[in-house]
Amino acid sequence: MVDIKELRFGYTKKRTLFDHLDLDLKPGNVYGLLGKNGAGKTTLLKIISGLVFSDKGKCLVHGYHAKDRVPECLEDICFIPEEYHLPSIRIDRFVMLHGPFYKRFDHSKLDWLLKEFQLEPQQKLHQLSYGQRKKFLLAFGLATSARLLLMDEPTNGLDIPSKSQFRKVIAASVNEDQCVVISTHQVRDLQNLIDPIIIIDEGKIIFNQSIERIASVLHFDTLIDLKENMQPLYYEEGIGGFAVITPNRDEKDSRIDIELLFNGVVANAKGFNNEF
Repeated sequence: MVDIKELRFGYTKKRTLFDHLDLDLKPGNVYGLLGKNGAGKTTLLKIISGLVFSDKGKCLVHGYHAKDRVPECLEDICFIPEEYHLPSIRIDRFVMLHGPFYKRFDHSKLDWLLKEFQLEPQQKLHQLSYGQRKKFLLAFGLATSARLLLMDEPTNGLDIPSKSQFRKVIAASVNEDQCVVISTHQVRDLQNLIDPIIIIDEGKIIFNQSIERIASVLHFDTLIDLKENMQPLYYEEGIGGFAVITPNRDEKDSRIDIELLFNGVVANAKGFNNEF
């Protein structure tokens, strides 16, 4: 689906963001691309979608070089940006103009998604609230049925019920032929949805593991006190105790805390990766 090898990208000759970056994305997954603001998440999505060109290396999508922007490739990619501009037209007019660019566009799926998000085809895009416009873009993107779906901070601007709706429609509408990449720094919004988890920091991929692998290798716990002989990979002190990640030597089941994992990997990437 997506094959990135030895990728290099810099905004200037003196400012390199990616250097020797490798990444392989396969269908049937909803990847969580996690990172702090400025880590390079948006730029990576733009490179994959052919909106930004790398300096060296390759980025193949569906077997095509992304930078070549081949129509047969673009009609099977949908990129939903965090920042966007929508024209002053009705929803149904927008769909009529833009839907034909996607060979798998599903109008019945769009009708269902609009109902889920409480939107009407006759509504004018410029009269919608920010959250409503975001929900329309998500509905349109999912209705394209593109085999590669890229979403940049999709939950920004959504209220709590809408975030729950978003998780519901993603789970219900994505199939095994699709590869979905969701970029976010709001980790909790995507708990129980993303798998595998990719963490990017300062232009480098510092962690890339499946939920199943994480659960088998790491143990998440909440303790009142830290024992003297305990050597956690990472811990955070909170009200009433400590949230702790340790190697899962005893193969015990635990609930993965993605936010805690993200903070731990960013703080101690080498220690975490040594466990895998």
